[in-house]
Amino acid sequence: MILSLIFAVVASLLMALGLLMMKSRSSDLPMAAGANTIGAIVAWIRDPMWIGGLGVQTAGWACYVIAVSRAPVSMVAVMGQGGIALFVIASVLILGERASSREWVGIGAIVFGMVMLTLSLGGKEFEGKLESATMVTFAAVLTLAGLAPMAVARMNASGTAAAILSGVAFGLGALFTKAMTEAISAGDTASVAIRIVSSPYVYCTVAANIAGIVMLQNSFHSARAIIAMPLSGALSNIVPIIGGMIVFGERLPAGSIPAAMRVSAFILTIAAGALLAGSRQHVPGDPVVVGSLSKAKT
Repeated sequence: MILSLIFAVVASLLMALGLLMMKSRSSDLPMAAGANTIGAIVAWIRDPMWIGGLGVQTAGWACYVIAVSRAPVSMVAVMGQGGIALFVIASVLILGERASSREWVGIGAIVFGMVMLTLSLGGKEFEGKLESATMVTFAAVLTLAGLAPMAVARMNASGTAAAILSGVAFGLGALFTKAMTEAISAGDTASVAIRIVSSPYVYCTVAANIAGIVMLQNSFHSARAIIAMPLSGALSNIVPIIGGMIVFGERLPAGSIPAAMRVSAFILTIAAGALLAGSRQHVPGDPVVVGSLSKAKT
Protein backbone atom coordinates (compact mmCIF):
# COMPACT_ATOMS: atom_id res chain seq x y z
CA MET A 1 0.00 0.00 0.00
CA ILE A 2 2.81 2.44 0.86
CA LEU A 3 4.45 1.84 -2.52
CA SER A 4 1.15 2.61 -4.27
CA LEU A 5 0.87 5.92 -2.42
CA ILE A 6 4.44 6.82 -3.37
CA PHE A 7 3.56 6.20 -7.01
CA ALA A 8 0.48 8.42 -6.55
CA VAL A 9 2.59 11.31 -5.23
CA VAL A 10 5.15 10.92 -8.03
CA ALA A 11 2.30 10.84 -10.56
CA SER A 12 0.88 14.08 -9.18
CA LEU A 13 4.25 15.87 -9.31
CA LEU A 14 4.97 14.72 -12.86
CA MET A 15 1.51 15.77 -14.02
CA ALA A 16 1.95 19.20 -12.44
CA LEU A 17 5.33 19.67 -14.15
CA GLY A 18 3.90 18.56 -17.49
CA LEU A 19 1.00 21.00 -17.20
CA LEU A 20 3.37 23.84 -16.31
CA MET A 21 5.34 23.16 -19.50
CA MET A 22 2.12 23.11 -21.54
CA LYS A 23 0.78 26.29 -19.94
CA SER A 24 4.02 28.15 -20.73
CA ARG A 25 3.21 27.79 -24.43
CA SER A 26 -0.49 28.72 -24.30
CA SER A 27 0.03 32.31 -25.51
CA ASP A 28 1.89 31.11 -28.63
CA LEU A 29 -0.30 28.16 -29.57
CA PRO A 30 -3.82 28.15 -31.09
CA MET A 31 -7.06 27.24 -29.38
CA ALA A 32 -8.73 23.96 -30.38
CA ALA A 33 -12.25 25.02 -31.27
CA GLY A 34 -14.70 24.28 -34.07
CA ALA A 35 -13.21 23.67 -37.50
CA ASN A 36 -9.74 24.58 -36.21
CA THR A 37 -9.63 21.77 -33.63
CA ILE A 38 -7.50 19.31 -35.63
CA GLY A 39 -5.16 22.01 -36.95
CA ALA A 40 -4.68 23.40 -33.45
CA ILE A 41 -3.86 20.01 -31.96
CA VAL A 42 -1.34 19.38 -34.76
CA ALA A 43 0.28 22.74 -33.91
CA TRP A 44 0.48 21.71 -30.25
CA ILE A 45 2.13 18.40 -31.13
CA ARG A 46 4.71 20.14 -33.32
CA ASP A 47 5.77 22.41 -30.46
CA PRO A 48 8.78 20.87 -28.60
CA MET A 49 7.93 22.33 -25.19
CA TRP A 50 4.25 21.35 -25.38
CA ILE A 51 4.90 17.81 -26.57
CA GLY A 52 7.62 17.49 -23.92
CA GLY A 53 5.06 18.49 -21.30
CA LEU A 54 2.68 15.88 -22.66
CA GLY A 55 5.45 13.28 -22.36
CA VAL A 56 5.98 14.19 -18.70
CA GLN A 57 2.21 13.98 -18.20
CA THR A 58 2.19 10.51 -19.76
CA ALA A 59 4.92 9.35 -17.38
CA GLY A 60 2.81 10.67 -14.51
CA TRP A 61 -0.23 8.81 -15.82
CA ALA A 62 1.79 5.58 -16.00
CA CYS A 63 2.67 6.01 -12.31
CA TYR A 64 -1.02 6.65 -11.58
CA VAL A 65 -2.01 3.39 -13.33
CA ILE A 66 0.45 1.46 -11.16
CA ALA A 67 -0.88 3.14 -8.02
CA VAL A 68 -4.56 2.68 -8.81
CA SER A 69 -4.07 -0.99 -9.71
CA ARG A 70 -2.96 -1.67 -6.13
CA ALA A 71 -5.11 0.65 -4.00
CA PRO A 72 -8.67 2.07 -3.87
CA VAL A 73 -9.18 4.83 -6.44
CA SER A 74 -10.41 7.31 -3.79
CA MET A 75 -7.25 6.83 -1.71
CA VAL A 76 -4.93 7.27 -4.70
CA ALA A 77 -6.83 10.36 -5.85
CA VAL A 78 -6.34 12.29 -2.63
CA MET A 79 -2.74 11.28 -1.99
CA GLY A 80 -1.51 13.17 -5.01
CA GLN A 81 -2.65 16.61 -3.92
CA GLY A 82 0.86 18.01 -3.64
CA GLY A 83 0.74 18.57 -7.39
CA ILE A 84 -1.92 21.29 -7.09
CA ALA A 85 0.03 23.24 -4.48
CA LEU A 86 3.27 22.82 -6.43
CA PHE A 87 1.62 24.05 -9.63
CA VAL A 88 0.18 27.13 -7.89
CA ILE A 89 3.57 28.02 -6.42
CA ALA A 90 5.29 27.52 -9.79
CA SER A 91 2.67 29.66 -11.53
CA VAL A 92 3.52 32.54 -9.20
CA LEU A 93 7.30 32.13 -9.20
CA ILE A 94 7.90 31.03 -12.80
CA LEU A 95 4.95 32.34 -14.81
CA GLY A 96 4.60 35.51 -12.74
CA GLU A 97 0.84 35.12 -12.25
CA ARG A 98 -1.09 36.93 -9.54
CA ALA A 99 -4.47 36.35 -7.88
CA SER A 100 -6.97 38.60 -6.12
CA SER A 101 -7.77 38.19 -2.42
CA ARG A 102 -10.98 36.38 -3.30
CA GLU A 103 -9.12 33.99 -5.60
CA TRP A 104 -6.46 33.26 -2.98
CA VAL A 105 -9.26 32.35 -0.56
CA GLY A 106 -10.65 29.92 -3.15
CA ILE A 107 -7.23 28.42 -3.91
CA GLY A 108 -6.42 28.08 -0.23
CA ALA A 109 -9.80 26.46 0.46
CA ILE A 110 -9.20 23.88 -2.27
CA VAL A 111 -5.76 22.99 -0.91
CA PHE A 112 -7.16 22.82 2.65
CA GLY A 113 -10.03 20.63 1.44
CA MET A 114 -7.55 18.25 -0.20
CA VAL A 115 -5.54 18.12 3.04
CA MET A 116 -8.70 17.20 4.97
CA LEU A 117 -9.42 14.46 2.45
CA THR A 118 -5.92 13.08 2.96
CA LEU A 119 -6.25 13.17 6.75
CA SER A 120 -9.59 11.35 6.52
CA LEU A 121 -7.87 8.31 5.04
CA GLY A 122 -7.60 5.24 7.19
CA GLY A 123 -5.55 2.11 6.90
CA LYS A 124 -8.55 -0.07 5.98
CA GLU A 125 -10.21 1.62 3.02
CA PHE A 126 -12.93 -0.71 1.71
CA GLU A 127 -12.93 -1.45 -2.02
CA GLY A 128 -15.89 -3.15 -3.67
CA LYS A 129 -16.46 -4.50 -7.17
CA LEU A 130 -17.22 -2.54 -10.31
CA GLU A 131 -20.89 -2.02 -11.22
CA SER A 132 -20.80 -1.50 -15.00
CA ALA A 133 -24.35 -0.17 -15.36
CA THR A 134 -23.75 2.30 -12.56
CA MET A 135 -20.50 3.38 -14.21
CA VAL A 136 -22.30 4.18 -17.48
CA THR A 137 -25.01 6.17 -15.69
CA PHE A 138 -22.53 8.04 -13.50
CA ALA A 139 -20.33 8.91 -16.50
CA ALA A 140 -23.32 10.19 -18.50
CA VAL A 141 -24.61 12.37 -15.67
CA LEU A 142 -21.15 13.79 -14.93
CA THR A 143 -20.53 14.53 -18.61
CA LEU A 144 -23.75 16.54 -18.85
CA ALA A 145 -22.88 18.36 -15.63
CA GLY A 146 -19.41 19.16 -16.98
CA LEU A 147 -20.84 20.52 -20.22
CA ALA A 148 -23.40 22.77 -18.47
CA PRO A 149 -20.95 25.63 -17.67
CA MET A 150 -20.07 25.85 -21.37
CA ALA A 151 -23.51 27.39 -21.90
CA VAL A 152 -22.67 30.29 -19.54
CA ALA A 153 -21.08 33.05 -21.64
CA ARG A 154 -19.04 34.61 -18.82
CA MET A 155 -17.59 31.26 -17.72
CA ASN A 156 -16.80 30.43 -21.34
CA ALA A 157 -15.00 33.73 -21.87
CA SER A 158 -12.99 33.45 -18.65
CA GLY A 159 -11.84 29.90 -19.41
CA THR A 160 -13.32 28.48 -16.21
CA ALA A 161 -15.94 26.45 -18.10
CA ALA A 162 -13.21 24.63 -20.03
CA ALA A 163 -11.24 24.09 -16.78
CA ILE A 164 -14.31 22.55 -15.11
CA LEU A 165 -14.99 20.25 -18.07
CA SER A 166 -11.33 19.19 -18.11
CA GLY A 167 -11.53 18.29 -14.41
CA VAL A 168 -14.64 16.18 -14.98
CA ALA A 169 -12.97 14.45 -17.95
CA PHE A 170 -9.79 13.70 -15.99
CA GLY A 171 -11.87 12.47 -13.05
CA LEU A 172 -13.86 10.11 -15.25
CA GLY A 173 -10.57 9.03 -16.81
CA ALA A 174 -9.35 8.04 -13.34
CA LEU A 175 -12.46 5.91 -12.79
CA PHE A 176 -12.09 4.31 -16.22
CA THR A 177 -8.43 3.61 -15.42
CA LYS A 178 -9.42 1.73 -12.28
CA ALA A 179 -12.02 -0.25 -14.23
CA MET A 180 -9.44 -0.91 -16.95
CA THR A 181 -6.90 -2.32 -14.50
CA GLU A 182 -9.54 -4.61 -13.03
CA ALA A 183 -10.50 -5.91 -16.48
CA ILE A 184 -6.89 -6.48 -17.52
CA SER A 185 -5.96 -8.25 -14.28
CA ALA A 186 -9.06 -10.46 -14.32
CA GLY A 187 -8.10 -14.08 -13.83
CA ASP A 188 -9.55 -15.71 -16.94
CA THR A 189 -8.06 -17.75 -19.77
CA ALA A 190 -7.73 -14.86 -22.27
CA SER A 191 -4.29 -13.39 -22.83
CA VAL A 192 -3.43 -9.95 -21.47
CA ALA A 193 -3.32 -8.52 -25.01
CA ILE A 194 -6.84 -9.76 -25.75
CA ARG A 195 -8.12 -8.39 -22.45
CA ILE A 196 -6.62 -4.98 -23.25
CA VAL A 197 -8.06 -4.81 -26.76
CA SER A 198 -11.49 -6.09 -25.73
CA SER A 199 -11.97 -3.84 -22.70
CA PRO A 200 -14.12 -0.78 -23.48
CA TYR A 201 -12.58 0.97 -20.48
CA VAL A 202 -9.22 1.17 -22.29
CA TYR A 203 -10.80 3.31 -25.01
CA CYS A 204 -12.86 5.29 -22.51
CA THR A 205 -9.69 6.04 -20.52
CA VAL A 206 -7.84 7.29 -23.60
CA ALA A 207 -10.80 9.38 -24.81
CA ALA A 208 -11.43 10.95 -21.39
CA ASN A 209 -7.79 11.92 -20.88
CA ILE A 210 -7.46 13.35 -24.39
CA ALA A 211 -10.62 15.41 -23.81
CA GLY A 212 -9.24 16.57 -20.47
CA ILE A 213 -5.93 17.68 -22.00
CA VAL A 214 -7.62 19.53 -24.88
CA MET A 215 -10.07 21.35 -22.60
CA LEU A 216 -7.40 22.26 -20.05
CA GLN A 217 -5.09 23.61 -22.76
CA ASN A 218 -8.03 25.63 -24.11
CA SER A 219 -8.71 27.02 -20.63
CA PHE A 220 -5.06 28.15 -20.42
CA HIS A 221 -5.74 30.60 -23.27
CA SER A 222 -8.27 32.61 -21.24
CA ALA A 223 -7.75 31.59 -17.62
CA ARG A 224 -4.61 32.05 -15.57
CA ALA A 225 -2.93 28.78 -14.63
CA ILE A 226 -3.31 29.72 -10.96
CA ILE A 227 -7.11 29.52 -11.46
CA ALA A 228 -7.48 26.83 -14.13
CA MET A 229 -5.30 24.18 -12.47
CA PRO A 230 -6.89 24.24 -8.97
CA LEU A 231 -10.36 24.10 -10.55
CA SER A 232 -9.47 21.23 -12.85
CA GLY A 233 -7.32 19.46 -10.27
CA ALA A 234 -9.92 19.61 -7.51
CA LEU A 235 -12.66 18.23 -9.75
CA SER A 236 -10.38 15.55 -11.18
CA ASN A 237 -9.96 14.25 -7.62
CA ILE A 238 -13.48 14.82 -6.28
CA VAL A 239 -15.06 12.93 -9.21
CA PRO A 240 -13.19 9.63 -8.64
CA ILE A 241 -13.67 9.87 -4.87
CA ILE A 242 -17.44 10.20 -5.24
CA GLY A 243 -17.41 7.78 -8.17
CA GLY A 244 -15.41 5.29 -6.12
CA MET A 245 -18.22 5.20 -3.56
CA ILE A 246 -21.01 5.04 -6.15
CA VAL A 247 -19.44 2.80 -8.80
CA PHE A 248 -17.03 0.62 -6.81
CA GLY A 249 -18.89 0.53 -3.51
CA GLU A 250 -16.12 2.28 -1.58
CA ARG A 251 -17.29 3.66 1.75
CA LEU A 252 -16.82 6.67 3.96
CA PRO A 253 -14.39 6.12 6.87
CA ALA A 254 -15.84 4.18 9.79
CA GLY A 255 -14.98 6.83 12.39
CA SER A 256 -17.31 9.79 12.78
CA ILE A 257 -14.51 12.39 12.71
CA PRO A 258 -12.78 11.10 9.52
CA ALA A 259 -16.19 10.73 7.84
CA ALA A 260 -17.15 14.29 8.81
CA MET A 261 -13.79 15.56 7.54
CA ARG A 262 -14.28 13.87 4.16
CA VAL A 263 -17.81 15.19 3.70
CA SER A 264 -16.74 18.67 4.82
CA ALA A 265 -13.86 18.53 2.36
CA PHE A 266 -16.29 17.73 -0.46
CA ILE A 267 -18.47 20.72 0.44
CA LEU A 268 -15.50 23.05 0.94
CA THR A 269 -13.92 22.08 -2.39
CA ILE A 270 -17.14 22.56 -4.33
CA ALA A 271 -17.76 25.95 -2.67
CA ALA A 272 -14.17 27.02 -3.38
CA GLY A 273 -14.53 25.88 -6.98
CA ALA A 274 -17.63 28.05 -7.33
CA LEU A 275 -15.67 30.98 -5.91
CA LEU A 276 -12.91 30.54 -8.49
CA ALA A 277 -15.40 29.95 -11.30
CA GLY A 278 -16.92 33.34 -10.53
CA SER A 279 -13.62 35.13 -11.21
CA ARG A 280 -13.98 37.95 -13.73
CA GLN A 281 -10.28 38.29 -14.44
CA HIS A 282 -8.76 36.44 -17.37
CA VAL A 283 -5.64 36.33 -19.46
CA PRO A 284 -5.44 39.51 -21.55
CA GLY A 285 -5.19 39.38 -25.31
CA ASP A 286 -6.95 37.51 -28.08
CA PRO A 287 -6.57 33.75 -28.47
CA VAL A 288 -4.13 32.63 -31.15
CA VAL A 289 -5.77 31.20 -34.25
CA VAL A 290 -4.30 28.62 -36.59
CA GLY A 291 -4.22 30.98 -39.56
CA SER A 292 -2.30 33.72 -37.77
CA LEU A 293 0.11 31.15 -36.34
CA SER A 294 0.92 29.91 -39.85
CA LYS A 295 1.48 33.46 -41.13
CA ALA A 296 3.77 34.23 -38.21
CA LYS A 297 5.95 31.25 -39.06
CA THR A 298 6.30 32.38 -42.66
